[in-house]
Amino acid sequence: MKTRIRIGTRASQLALAQTNQVIDELKRAVSGPKYDVITIQTEGDKKHENGTFEGKGIFTKEIEKALIEEEVDVAIHSMKDLTVELPPGITIAAIPKRADPHDVLISNGKRIFMQLPAGSRIGTSSPRRRSQLLAARGDLRVVDIRGNIETRLRKLTSGAYDAVILAAAGLERLHLESKRAEVLPISLMLPAIGQGALAIQARTSDQDVVDLVNKIDHPTTRREIEAERAFSKSLGGNCRTPIAAYARSNSSKLTIEGMIASVNGQMLVRSRITSDNPNSLQVGEELARSLLDKGAGTLLENL
Repeated sequence: MKTRIRIGTRASQLALAQTNQVIDELKRAVSGPKYDVITIQTEGDKKHENGTFEGKGIFTKEIEKALIEEEVDVAIHSMKDLTVELPPGITIAAIPKRADPHDVLISNGKRIFMQLPAGSRIGTSSPRRRSQLLAARGDLRVVDIRGNIETRLRKLTSGAYDAVILAAAGLERLHLESKRAEVLPISLMLPAIGQGALAIQARTSDQDVVDLVNKIDHPTTRREIEAERAFSKSLGGNCRTPIAAYARSNSSKLTIEGMIASVNGQMLVRSRITSDNPNSLQVGEELARSLLDKGAGTLLENL
């Protein structure tokens, strides 16, 4: 067993908060190893303020490269940033218990979603959020916004936006829950694939580290996330596709709801299934077929 574990992560305040959370869980699970945090700048960090995003992996590939090249022993990511196909030689050694997967509305005056006046400027750069917001209220203006959580909150306070949409889990990890005006219900806003969950990667060849990290794996969360990722993979989803899914496990049954939409929200296909199939990947694939049967293929072709 290694006495020091090098952990690779982004340098943002949220990424460091997530990393410290994981380290605390590892220390409770196993005493002995020391942990060194190594921050790595990703392509996404360089472009986050004003760049054009080019696809999934923009916040993860440099960290995964450092893991492959043995510059770090463990990599920690937000699950929703991971590509559905992992680089060879890397495994997700643990998925800790998922935090709140919901999206939240933060608004000037703490108005809830249905109280926002027509024409209100809602800040988000997520096609998934944009499509669902416009499907619910076509009278709103959805405007791109860049930057980390703190930057987005400053832009809201400055009056550049009337409201912004952020992930509940990120606010909670930064102890900013008091900022929210409303937790958006799943019926209005299905979350991103893996939202609220963390992915802890290790090299498949480094069995000691894999075994160590696996001690904080949460099997129920893993089952749910695997179903969501299988759904996304089946539909070929990427960061520009307005696609969403949320899986919940209850005893032997797994319920997963998913959607795909046009960016303007005028076309939206949504489906939900409950299955007792123990293979979560197959459940996610079944949901994808259900959406395709409802016309999702036409949407994918147009996107």
